[in-house]
Amino acid sequence: MDYQRYSSQFKEAILTKLSQSGLSVRKFAEQEGINLSTLYSWQKNFNTSGLNVSKVSSSDKWSSEEKFSVVLETATLSEVELNEYCRVKGLYSEQVKAWKQACLGVNTTEKPTKRAKVTPEQKSDKKRIKELERELRRKDKALAETAALLVLGKKFDAYWKDKEDS
Repeated sequence: MDYQRYSSQFKEAILTKLSQSGLSVRKFAEQEGINLSTLYSWQKNFNTSGLNVSKVSSSDKWSSEEKFSVVLETATLSEVELNEYCRVKGLYSEQVKAWKQACLGVNTTEKPTKRAKVTPEQKSDKKRIKELERELRRKDKALAETAALLVLGKKFDAYWKDKEDS
């Protein structure tokens, strides 16, 4: 097989042209005569290497409402369906995922709750509750001990009564 090597400038130019064309990646690859997987590979390499292809994409100018609408439309889609949706709309699935995270981030940020100041009355109530709970535990233990002694006393009496009868 005859593999062609392309310079990074050529790859960047092709990716810029792709982002400006408004075509799906598949149609653009056919039009330019570049293998589809090669084009996807270039996109991935340029996105992960930190090189930013200048995107003059209409999605950069989308309003918050439009982005939110896309997030809602794609919420139930599988990965394959999401990719197809993105191709039709001229988006990247990473963009949609970033928009989704932004939506989730806005809705999940917890505002710091103000701690209510504890009044002296509440402090004394808490202290009283602790004392009462401690006293209740002590009395429960004493009651259990008394019940155990009563049962043992009855058994002891029953034992000696049996002895005297025999």
